[in-house]
Amino acid sequence: MSGQDPFDAGMATRKAVLGEAHVARAEAARDAFDGPFQDLITRGAWGGVWARDTISRRERSMITIALLAALGHDEELAMHCRATARTGASREDVCEALLHVAIYAGVPAANRAIRIARAAFADIETPQDGPGGDKP
Repeated sequence: MSGQDPFDAGMATRKAVLGEAHVARAEAARDAFDGPFQDLITRGAWGGVWARDTISRRERSMITIALLAALGHDEELAMHCRATARTGASREDVCEALLHVAIYAGVPAANRAIRIARAAFADIETPQDGPGGDKP
C-alpha cells in the first residue's frame, strides 16, 4: 500500500477480493445516507487493513470468516465465503477456521456458519443468471 491513497488502495483491494461486479453494485446503490459509511469501510477496512502486505489475503480471509462466524454476522460471512475464490482460501481452510469457531465461540455459532458457508459455496457453483454478477 506504500504511498497510495487509502481510498484508492481500498477500492482496488475491495474489487480484487469481492469482485468488480459486487463493488459496482454497492457503488450504484450508494446515496447520501450511506456514502460516509462506504467511504469509511473503503478507507479503513479495505485500504487500511486488507491492503497491508504483512499477511496474505488468504490469511486475512480466514481471520475475517472466523470473526464473522463467531459474531453471527451472516450476510458478511456468506459474502466472505464467496470471496475465498479470490483470496486463495480453500474450502478446507474455511472448515478448519470454523472448527476453531466451534471451540472458541461455541458449537451453535459454528453450526450456523457451516450452513451459511455451504450455501455460499453452492452459490459459487451455480451458473450465473445474468450480466454483472460477481461469481468467479
